Amino acid sequence: MKLIKTSLALAIGLASASTFAASAKDTITVEDIPTIQRVIQTAVSPDGESVAFRRSVPRELYVDSNGKNYSELYVVDDEGNEVPFITGKINVGKIEWSADGKFIYFTAKKKEDKFTSLYRIAVDGGEAQKVLSLKGTSISKYRLSPNGKQVAILAMPAKDASEKELKKLGFMAEVYELGLKNKQLHLVDLAQTNKPLTPAVVPVEGYVSDVNWSDDASKLLVKTQPTALIDDQYMKSQWHVMDVATQKITTSFKTEGKLGEAEFSHDGKYIAILGAEDKHDPAKGRLYLANAKTGKVEEWIPNFMGHFKDFEWSNRKNVLNFIADVGVETFIGQVKVGSSKYKKLVKEGKFIAHSLSVSDSDKTIGVRAESPKYPSEVFMVRSKKPTRLTDSNPWLNDKRLAKQEAINFKARDGVEIGGVLIYPLDYQEGKRYPLIMAVHGGPESHDRNGWLTSYSDPGQMGAARGYAVFYPNYRGSTGKGVDYSKLGQGDYAGKEFDDLVDMKEYLVNMGLVDTKRVGITGGSYGGYASAWGATKLTEHFAASVMFVGVTNQLSKFGTTDISNEMFLVHARSYPWQKWQWYLERSPIYWAGQSKTPLLIMHGKDDPRVHPAQSMELYRYMKVQDKDVRLVYYPGEGHGNRKVAAQYDYSLRLMRWMDNYLIHGNKDMPAYEIDHAAKLKAVKEQNK
Repeated sequence: MKLIKTSLALAIGLASASTFAASAKDTITVEDIPTIQRVIQTAVSPDGESVAFRRSVPRELYVDSNGKNYSELYVVDDEGNEVPFITGKINVGKIEWSADGKFIYFTAKKKEDKFTSLYRIAVDGGEAQKVLSLKGTSISKYRLSPNGKQVAILAMPAKDASEKELKKLGFMAEVYELGLKNKQLHLVDLAQTNKPLTPAVVPVEGYVSDVNWSDDASKLLVKTQPTALIDDQYMKSQWHVMDVATQKITTSFKTEGKLGEAEFSHDGKYIAILGAEDKHDPAKGRLYLANAKTGKVEEWIPNFMGHFKDFEWSNRKNVLNFIADVGVETFIGQVKVGSSKYKKLVKEGKFIAHSLSVSDSDKTIGVRAESPKYPSEVFMVRSKKPTRLTDSNPWLNDKRLAKQEAINFKARDGVEIGGVLIYPLDYQEGKRYPLIMAVHGGPESHDRNGWLTSYSDPGQMGAARGYAVFYPNYRGSTGKGVDYSKLGQGDYAGKEFDDLVDMKEYLVNMGLVDTKRVGITGGSYGGYASAWGATKLTEHFAASVMFVGVTNQLSKFGTTDISNEMFLVHARSYPWQKWQWYLERSPIYWAGQSKTPLLIMHGKDDPRVHPAQSMELYRYMKVQDKDVRLVYYPGEGHGNRKVAAQYDYSLRLMRWMDNYLIHGNKDMPAYEIDHAAKLKAVKEQNK
């Protein structure tokens, strides 16, 4: 990748980066972002001596064909010795260890496969072996039974042979949201076969989205929803207990609202469930304990002032290990059945933990975690001591990183707000700097004090160019309990976005930020904030970059795939109940007063926020001769997933901000990015 980065730096037409940032070798630049690797899944071995993990590896710009990152398989031992198992231009899916620790199972679609299949590879060496595949469809999810005899598989039904032929003949009419197929559950004996299987479908009503075995493999947790619609997944999911021998549902758990993972305790008497407090709770951050036999569900740790995000039972006792978000930090805790008092194994401030797995002996917890200094890596936790085992980006050790810290203060009405601040690199006290405010989406989300640099988040890349970069956790964000996360409900763009102004003023008053050089950016709900900042709050922001954002709350409700979720956990009303209010909480309503140059970017296949949302605001501003530009990304949805589109986005984001906040230009920057020149330069370097 060093060759690629060198050639790109030499290529003509490089997006208008600051000279010092583009040439500096010891700072993070736009060219570094597409090379960042990260750990995306960890699975501790049964004996607790090693961790298998998947690493996300970006495609090489101007070399590899268009697509998402590759995913490779590695194993690292407790001393940090890393062994590659499956690497290269491949996408390794979810990994699981065999019960005896001799094999690692994974899904993949290799060149010879028509559909995604289940594979395994021996830990002591050898080539990967195909375990099984399904006839006419891909395996979307699997779970190995603890006794190693069966595998639960989730897959869509195979297409009828006539579908392809009819499509060629022009019969392609689509009846919207009808005729959807449900994902199905199959139970298959775990034995290798060379022939694609057509296993019997387990008779479960609805769309099956997840499964989990009991330790003795006699029962199966099955998660269902009425249809394949994402709105049903969000708001109408339900967990059940199924007897494996009879394939009958014996218990269903009465929960409402958003629903996450579920897992049997080691003795099978209890089930831990991640869910919502009620149907109006924006997030699935409550921890519940259910009786596996009676179906009774109780909140395990009531009034928790944070959000639970992942858990796994110990294997020898009824103790649950969990990860919780509290403010902008995380901790790893344990709680026993029969008590709501928990203890902390790894306290806040050590790292930002994302997921965990527990060894059979309970002595080792494998963790995927990050920090302000690096993206997600593999950690082991033993005797409450975390040890980092991997270094996916050794080149980062040679980069100078700017100071990063959490800040908290009170908004104008007394509500506590805050976020994460990255100072400009080489910050000098008393000097004022341009600011980029990067607003998270959701709003049922929050920015943590971890690695905050990506293709759409300026982070350390912005700091190296001389910006202060602030990640605001406005009211309605998660991490502070359910009540706090509901503060923005029924008040679109109200006090939640007033918080952004208060945050800006706080940074100005502390002497850090130049009030006339503040930019705002964000995606989804953060894109909504960016559009609001460019219109209603235009006097506060000198530049705005909106990504997949909401611009018209009236048409948004009618064009999204989560209208029920919008009603229950955001708006708490329907547009026809107060048309004028919805209109006035839409950026298009305020487009006429906008003085903020606005760059709009959007995936053309976005099902969540229709691309027309971007077109509406673009037209409203364009006909009034406002400084506005619209960029669509074909083949991308609610956020860019492919490396080339991500890189193009980064170039445009930073060029827009640099143009107005650093260079002080009045006119919009050029719309072209000379990718052809970059391609030519790469080819010359690779000769």
